[in-house]
Amino acid sequence: MNVNDQSGASREPARPSYKWELLALLFFAFFFHQGDRAIYGVVLPAIKTDLGVSDSQLGLVGSVLFATLALMMPVAGYLGDIWNRKRIIVGSLIFWSVATMLTGFAGGVGGLIAFRSVATAGGESFYAPAAYPLIAAHHTRTRSIALSVHQASLYIGVMVSGFVGGFIADQWGWRSAFYVFGAGGILLGFVLAVRLLDAPPAARAEGGGTVSPLRALGVLFRSPSALLLTAGFTAIVFVNNAYVVWAPVFLKERFDLSLAQAGGYAMSWHHAAALGGILLGGWLSDRFAAARPVFRLQLMSGAMLAGAPVIVLLGRADALVAACAAMAGFGFFRGLYEANTHAALFEVIAPKFRASAVGIMTMLAFLAGSVSPWLLGRLRETHAAGQGLGLGFSALGGAYGIGGIAVLCAVLFTFRKDRVKEEGEGGNAGLQGRGK
Repeated sequence: MNVNDQSGASREPARPSYKWELLALLFFAFFFHQGDRAIYGVVLPAIKTDLGVSDSQLGLVGSVLFATLALMMPVAGYLGDIWNRKRIIVGSLIFWSVATMLTGFAGGVGGLIAFRSVATAGGESFYAPAAYPLIAAHHTRTRSIALSVHQASLYIGVMVSGFVGGFIADQWGWRSAFYVFGAGGILLGFVLAVRLLDAPPAARAEGGGTVSPLRALGVLFRSPSALLLTAGFTAIVFVNNAYVVWAPVFLKERFDLSLAQAGGYAMSWHHAAALGGILLGGWLSDRFAAARPVFRLQLMSGAMLAGAPVIVLLGRADALVAACAAMAGFGFFRGLYEANTHAALFEVIAPKFRASAVGIMTMLAFLAGSVSPWLLGRLRETHAAGQGLGLGFSALGGAYGIGGIAVLCAVLFTFRKDRVKEEGEGGNAGLQGRGK
């Protein structure tokens, strides 16, 4: 299938302001993408009481979700390079929102895995490989800040789900939280079906020809820098997956908080600081990376290495104030890193393979990251109340350190050789570097 397939795409050029409308539309789509996922961690104690399942089973639900996301990503990435991205985004949003609503009908761990893990992840997996290249296609000089604003919706979605999901669970039961968030996503899907456009014609034509499945799925492995960035992203995902599932429970049992308080504190302190970090990181990158592209990777490596000891302190915090400060510090450094997660990858991958590269990178990261919720669930079962999760969070700091070193190696040894110049930078996209 030709990469320039126009079926279902608007043949009219987008107006100049459309790139910001696109960003707003995808901002709200990603809000539900992450909010739907995060409410599971917020209502875990209520689910455990109602369904009578164990901690390791609850962790397994999260692990299966992330593993399903990982396994679907190569397919989603390749289809994102050859299919109409608008249709992929709209279809995935409606599909995962329906699955979120159905989670409210689950009667046991089997239902949770079927609806929360397999069905929801199956829909969510198609979003990112289509959305990130679509934003990059409409935003050239404003790419970092656009991707940062889009990523900021992750933090806002998780914060809102922390407060709203916990409040709904306290007032009307955990099932109602899934009903509300699922219904909101379905309504938004119909809005996107009317307003969203595919990539602009020039971006759809970049590279031309067909996209070979083998070349597309192997593009990440032909770039050492992309592999090192994947190692850094894997560390981010490993820690984030454990955090979003278990942080509310950690705060609830260590500091004797309500569901709404624990969910609100866990999601707000961390993600509010991450929001500030990602907006700062996006602004800094757009200002300095044009003249010095390696700046993106330098910022990412520094953020991870600085964040590692803060995560250790989170697991050891004995006072709520100290825990909130650690969550905020961890979030800020996470935001600095995530401002460039995809912008940095696109520096070493040719435009026509970017959706495939996002898919493969996400698959590898989520396969490894799918283990962390189960591991922390096991630690909670095998240690004294309030101690197992603290030990687990402290250990997660080591993952950040390893990821920071990997990205630093790309800065020092591989980035200059692997970088791909896009049209307008003194070379044709895809004709320089390994990412082609």
